[in-house]
Amino acid sequence: MHTHPQHPRHTPAPARPSNSGRAGLLLTVGILACGLTVYFGGRWVHRQFAPPPEERKTVQSPINDVEWQDMQAALQKASGAYRGNVGIYMKDLHTGRIWEYRADRTFPSASLIKVPIMASVLEKVKEGAITLDTQIKLTRRDRVGGSGSLKWVREGTSLSVTEIIYKMITESDNTATRMLIDQFGMDYLAENFRKLGLEVTNITPEGMSLSSYRVRRENYTTAREMGVLLERIYNGELVNKEASEFMLDVLKHNKSRSRLRKGLPLGWEIGHKTGLLRMACHDVGIVFSPRGDYVLAVLTSEVPDYSSAKNFISKVAKLTYRYYKIEAAYAQSSADTAAPARSS
Repeated sequence: MHTHPQHPRHTPAPARPSNSGRAGLLLTVGILACGLTVYFGGRWVHRQFAPPPEERKTVQSPINDVEWQDMQAALQKASGAYRGNVGIYMKDLHTGRIWEYRADRTFPSASLIKVPIMASVLEKVKEGAITLDTQIKLTRRDRVGGSGSLKWVREGTSLSVTEIIYKMITESDNTATRMLIDQFGMDYLAENFRKLGLEVTNITPEGMSLSSYRVRRENYTTAREMGVLLERIYNGELVNKEASEFMLDVLKHNKSRSRLRKGLPLGWEIGHKTGLLRMACHDVGIVFSPRGDYVLAVLTSEVPDYSSAKNFISKVAKLTYRYYKIEAAYAQSSADTAAPARSS
């Protein structure tokens, strides 16, 4: 039996990349470089040719100083003549002019409270805690009388956050409001009101009561705080730009045709929220006029009756319309209308 001599084993040297391997590596690097070039190049092209960010509309004939002063006089006269408590805050969003009448007086907020509730819910969306598609079930506890159609919906029905917010604002639905309060809690809402910059506007369990009589702890607000809140929505600054755009769209779909809406021509757009409870009657809105957009918050309390309060709010809107309509260079006629007639 013959044995073969044992040869020492050699560890093979690492294989050198073949020409084809090098070519593949170079090809991969080239593709990656090309892809990055296309990506960053595309971004540069997009920046160069994409349409610029949407700008505010150009106001061809903004209201002038004389018109503004005459409008102030007419509004002051009308406000002083009304037999209930009145608070008004008005701001021309193009010129920055402000007119106010007891704008810091406190009023029972009634359904105006639903605007900061909406903003507080959208704060949760911004944080990622919920989405606008999140479903909330209607329970027996949530069913509330008064405004809105959800009180007729079957118990256990699920609705999205979007649907509930739209109901709460466009129909002033009290059941929708209760669903959101139960979902997020009164404590969270009260805390977030402060984060929204609201110093007077508050929310309490008693204040959410639909009782016609005075309650122990009322929900209060002021014309100034509601007006500033709407201005922040208009500027895209409340919660964030996306939330502000959503809220403005909801406010524009308000189904109320009385108060501010009644005092403006049908062709004008308005995003607004009404309130009516315990002898308080309000309407706050953003008016989109041909001579510049403006915020108008009109609050009343201890009114003789709701009908007179609604008519007063419509009158305030009508006075602003006379000065903001495009065909009038100067609306002296409205000041004449407001002045008492003299016998000859």
